[in-house]
Amino acid sequence: QVQLVESGGGLVQAGGSLRLSCAASGRTFSRYAMGWFRQAPGKEREFVGYITWSGGTTYYADSVKGRFTIARDNAKNTGYLQMNSLKPEDTAVYYCAASSYGSHLPQQYGYWGQGTQVTVSS
Repeated sequence: QVQLVESGGGLVQAGGSLRLSCAASGRTFSRYAMGWFRQAPGKEREFVGYITWSGGTTYYADSVKGRFTIARDNAKNTGYLQMNSLKPEDTAVYYCAASSYGSHLPQQYGYWGQGTQVTVSS
């Protein structure tokens, strides 16, 4: 089993930046694609982006493309979501997840972190 723990959330001003981390347990994390999702109150979970196991391919939702960057450091068993030019509509609980293959579908991810709150003020 893969255990995932997000950190780095908090309250930031619009236009600011924040970096989320996703720490994974075990020594096989490098073989999984890592996805990021977010969920605002009263709304469905939304795909943010993913990165393949090698880090060679990334894919982003249109709503965050150009502002968010996904990266990973397999030696540290850690993934990252760098968020720049944050907007109030980015406010949500952010989740990292692990899957055998990169996908925008949450049902294809077998492992999930507990989530971390990101709040962007106007």
